[in-house]
Amino acid sequence: MELFDSHAHLDDEKFGQDRQQVIQKMKETGVTKIISAGYSLEASKKAIELAKQYDFIYATCGISPNDIPQTEEELWIMLNEIEFIAKNNKKVVAIGEIGLDYHWNKENKCLQKLAFKEQIKIANKLNLPIVIHTREAVMDTIQILNENQVALKGVFHCCPLNRELVKEALKLEFYISFAGPVTFKNSKNAEEIICMVPNEKILIETDSPYLSPEPLRGKRNDPSNVKYIAQKIASVKQMDIEQIAKITYQNAEKIFNI
Repeated sequence: MELFDSHAHLDDEKFGQDRQQVIQKMKETGVTKIISAGYSLEASKKAIELAKQYDFIYATCGISPNDIPQTEEELWIMLNEIEFIAKNNKKVVAIGEIGLDYHWNKENKCLQKLAFKEQIKIANKLNLPIVIHTREAVMDTIQILNENQVALKGVFHCCPLNRELVKEALKLEFYISFAGPVTFKNSKNAEEIICMVPNEKILIETDSPYLSPEPLRGKRNDPSNVKYIAQKIASVKQMDIEQIAKITYQNAEKIFNI
């Protein structure tokens, strides 16, 4: 059984002491492809460097809503750099993570929206999909996507378990990526949301080192734990985990053109 972790942060400092061992453990547990996701200019560059070292690691680059600079002038400098590094590195498979986050940041909504729209333009220009981060910003996220066509679509990463968001995302032909929260015991509507998503639109991810799935909550997450998300989906859909692994693997290869 082979697994594809479609979103992790292998460049994170929490892997600073044992990154190579984590990558080795990942391969030993059947995770044979992974997307190392950028979220800031620095993290994007690190993700690309890591992808260059390993043929089974790919990268995304983008400015997340939680890494927006304080001024529009600084933002434009960052966006130009993101476009440059994405254009000049073959291991970059998407622009992301990008989007809106009104949980942590309510004071810079206009800059968040500008960054989101401009990075959609970059993705379209470079013929890449996008990876979306959205939190407590459902309506604005969907409105921007409806008003700014994304040529190659993309993924709602660690998708919030919100019925309306998932419904609208699927209408727009986006993929839905599930992470650790779907395994949490207090996740009330996880099973309903999983059932809403057709098999051809499901991805799995760890978002490691964050959001460790049950039964590992509270510990550092790593890509080898993506099997727990696959197992949860398999259980809900009454399928074998091997089937879910194969489906999500093929879906990830398709959306990221790998």
